[in-house]
Amino acid sequence: MQPATKLERRVVTAAEQILAKRRNVSPLDLLTAMGWLPQGRVADWQHGRAPHLEAIAAVSADRLADAMEIFHRWVSGRGLRPVEISYMAATRDRQPLRFTAAGDDQAYRTSWTSADSSAEKLYKQPDLVVVLPPKEFTCAGCGDTSAGMQMVEAAGPICLACADMDHLVFLPAGDATLTRRAKKASRLSAVVVRHNRSRRRDERQGLLVERSAIEQAEQDCLSDEEARARRRDRDRVRREAGDEVFQQHLAAEIVRLFPRCPARRAEAISRHTGVRGSGRVGRSAAGRALDPDAVTRAVIASIRHEDTSYDDLLMSGVPRDEARTRIRADIDRVLAEWRTCA
Repeated sequence: MQPATKLERRVVTAAEQILAKRRNVSPLDLLTAMGWLPQGRVADWQHGRAPHLEAIAAVSADRLADAMEIFHRWVSGRGLRPVEISYMAATRDRQPLRFTAAGDDQAYRTSWTSADSSAEKLYKQPDLVVVLPPKEFTCAGCGDTSAGMQMVEAAGPICLACADMDHLVFLPAGDATLTRRAKKASRLSAVVVRHNRSRRRDERQGLLVERSAIEQAEQDCLSDEEARARRRDRDRVRREAGDEVFQQHLAAEIVRLFPRCPARRAEAISRHTGVRGSGRVGRSAAGRALDPDAVTRAVIASIRHEDTSYDDLLMSGVPRDEARTRIRADIDRVLAEWRTCA
């Protein structure tokens, strides 16, 4: 199919990219990739807080229908194999999720995969989610007031007893292996989250699982602790070696972009900005790809703190934006000097 309209080009481009990456593509994948289904609202729909998918879309139902028609024309010309997916809500009753207000959902429930690709794990059912509320709430089921955990449903928050989950035990986050094994061993489990208002997101706190699952997971972890410790040591050595190679490449790129930058300074910048888990620009996707803009931002950050009075200005009470304005000429001067060919 040759895309003709802007919408056709957008649909086909998104579908081709998804298929190339995953070897399967579904309407849910497509509409999410196009930006028509905000990720946070998809979670609301999955957890029963929206009546159907059309209700959370950023475009009208007619626009969704147009995109689906284009998508199915594209599918028909690709020789892909249809696989029906069971989309179930992440609620205690696990009701089927609805896609449209009219209920004609079949086109949405079909995923398309390459003929030689497995049909397994095309869609991961969302975890049940339990919330640690910031204050007391009134259960929509029994009417009791509680400060404990809640499950949020369309009718409102319900306590764990009404959700038939009060027999589960809280396993705090922190030990990834123990958490993974306990979840696998538990017939029923739920992710526990707390909303971070400053970051505007839910943050995982741990799991609710059966007590027997925790005991089994703890025993399994004790039995292979030595083997896992050796694997962690090997992984640490491998990461450190990879980090050193990356930092060497980053230092070389700094010198390439800024020939007059002293070699030791370039190495110091690369070590600082390339620290794993630091969140600095060197660990961003652009930084790891040695994107020139990202490398330049890392150099500017170093100059700001090492070659200007920026830190002194902040300590003296000068607002951040004003301090940056004051030292901008100093940064530009050092950049110009370092850019000059030796």
